[in-house]
Amino acid sequence: MKKRTLEILNKMDEMYGRDIPCYLNHDAAWQLLFSTIMSAQCTDKRVNEVTATLYKKYPSVRAFADADLSELEKDIHSVGFYHNKAKNIIACARKILSDFGGEVPSDIDALTTLPGVGRKTANVIRGNIYNEPSVVVDTHVLRISNRLGFVNTKDPVKAEFDLMKEIDKDYWILINKWFIAFGRTICEARSPQCQNCFLKEYCKEKKKV
Repeated sequence: MKKRTLEILNKMDEMYGRDIPCYLNHDAAWQLLFSTIMSAQCTDKRVNEVTATLYKKYPSVRAFADADLSELEKDIHSVGFYHNKAKNIIACARKILSDFGGEVPSDIDALTTLPGVGRKTANVIRGNIYNEPSVVVDTHVLRISNRLGFVNTKDPVKAEFDLMKEIDKDYWILINKWFIAFGRTICEARSPQCQNCFLKEYCKEKKKV
């Protein structure tokens, strides 16, 4: 790993530490899976507000598999794109029951066969549930990775593989949480807090913002 890369990661470690909880509340793998599906183009805060009652109403994979589509749409209406999300969650629950014995799989190829699950969602599950080294490229990670010069692409999948080459595997799960924390508090998309940034000396965009 490059000296510059390690310096950046060490500074993030000093700032955020390694005990950062998952931002989506969950007590089971299937809850994190469905919450991640709902989080697309929606804030984690809103998803957590919805799931606080949703997972009481639907307490199992089977309950979601048997859910009425129109009713589930109403239940998750506030997360946006509720029709596709509700449809995918029900189909996902049914496939988990029919193909995986009711358990959320850990293999990325298996995970991405589930309706509504792409590489980002699959890697959220692999890292947070199964502790499998994985890189989750959401909007924060993509933005931060470009600004710090780790990648030079707007394609999340290419960024994922570029980060895997740039950063040692031991840091993959950590950067998912560090970059998100950094992106939410300092390196925001529209109004980056450059004056308060502890990584500004490494930033490729500092002259542009």
